[in-house]
Amino acid sequence: MNIQAKLSWTYNILLIIGIITISAYAILTIRSFLFKDGIHHFENDAKVISLAIEDFDQNDEFLKYVSDLAGLYDYNIAIFDSSGSIIFNSVSSAQMENSREMPNEDIFELLESEPGVPYLINEQDYDKLVAFNKLNHKQGEVFYLRISQYKSEYYAAVSSIRHIIYAGMAFSITAVLIVSFIFSRYMSRPIMQLNNAALDIAEGNLEGELVINRNDEFGTLADSLNKMASKLKSDNEKLKNLNEKQNQFFADIAHEVRNPLHTISGAIEMLQLPNLDEEKKAQYMVTARKQIERVVRLFQDIKSLQRYDYDESYIIKSVFDVSEVVSEVVTTYKPIASEKGINLILRAKQNRLVEADRDKIEQVMDNLISNAIKYTNDGEIHVSCVQKKNLIEISVQDTGIGIAEEHLERLFDRFYRTDKARSRDKGGTGLGLAVVKGILSAHDRDIQVESTPGVGTRFYFSLEIVGD
Repeated sequence: MNIQAKLSWTYNILLIIGIITISAYAILTIRSFLFKDGIHHFENDAKVISLAIEDFDQNDEFLKYVSDLAGLYDYNIAIFDSSGSIIFNSVSSAQMENSREMPNEDIFELLESEPGVPYLINEQDYDKLVAFNKLNHKQGEVFYLRISQYKSEYYAAVSSIRHIIYAGMAFSITAVLIVSFIFSRYMSRPIMQLNNAALDIAEGNLEGELVINRNDEFGTLADSLNKMASKLKSDNEKLKNLNEKQNQFFADIAHEVRNPLHTISGAIEMLQLPNLDEEKKAQYMVTARKQIERVVRLFQDIKSLQRYDYDESYIIKSVFDVSEVVSEVVTTYKPIASEKGINLILRAKQNRLVEADRDKIEQVMDNLISNAIKYTNDGEIHVSCVQKKNLIEISVQDTGIGIAEEHLERLFDRFYRTDKARSRDKGGTGLGLAVVKGILSAHDRDIQVESTPGVGTRFYFSLEIVGD
């Protein structure tokens, strides 16, 4: 049974039970009210009839007068003398034998003790109301009046009211069935839509959008599902890209390691030749050592990147003069730049204190300046430390080959090369700029790049100055 049927049946049963309960209560209440009101009128009529008979002279018209009263009030009327014998009866005496409608000594005593007050008999197992009253006739004679009527006379109106209530109940139940169908459909439709949307999300279908234009909990839940689907879609895209990068990362590692291993293997094979002269041996030894150093440097860079990703304590901050660190790295690379005919220029003022990891910032500058020298064939490389408000901006700008715009977005990805063949010829691991980004990210800073092919490239980042 689906949710719509459950809601409809539940709603129908509850309302039908309510309608039947209210209708039954109404019928019983009306029945009780009418009967109590009828008893009250019955007692009053007994008094009125008693007074009317007491005021009428006892003559030949007396019995006719009593008979007319019986017809007027539609009661069974009987009159008894002081001994309890029947003087007048509107019905045959046979109907009264051994019945509650005959007076007895107990009734006479009650009527004597409470003059003018009718004695009412209303017994549950008897189908009539009976009332006795004492008549004090003006001629001095004592008579007793008895009136009776079937209880069903008082319930006749209840029967009509019951039919009206039953008709209203039937109409109400019909209306409830119609309304419950509409209501259950209104309530179940968004539930089914939410269920289908959840199943689509579970199956990985994140393209669709759930539209429920309602300002209640269903509308809120639909918005939440749409946000969840959007977030899952975004996360899936990120995971997909991450998986692609990871696969590419391992492929690049395998490729980076395979090439130097082949070179080392070839050098070892050549060294095993029996008649190889000393000069060749020395050459192959140098080649093998360089390739081993390249592999060692590769794994050191990979280890560093892993530390930046997972070890927050890998960065040990201290206060130092950043311009001094930059100056030391520039001094180290000046001879190398001079050998290529490149003018390495430093522009920095002393006493620019920052709080950072000195060794890691030195590694950043080492990578940026070595890259600038590597990809600059002639011209100049400008290294500067410029204060901008409470920041010190450190930049390395070269006049090298530059970088095309389509490469800038992935420039700091691991093993990404703009020109793989030329980059490997330069002896790099493809991780230098990734290491730079990792170090600066660990410092909550970022590396920026500006480049124009054939003109040059500028890398720059900033650190917060400590003190005045």
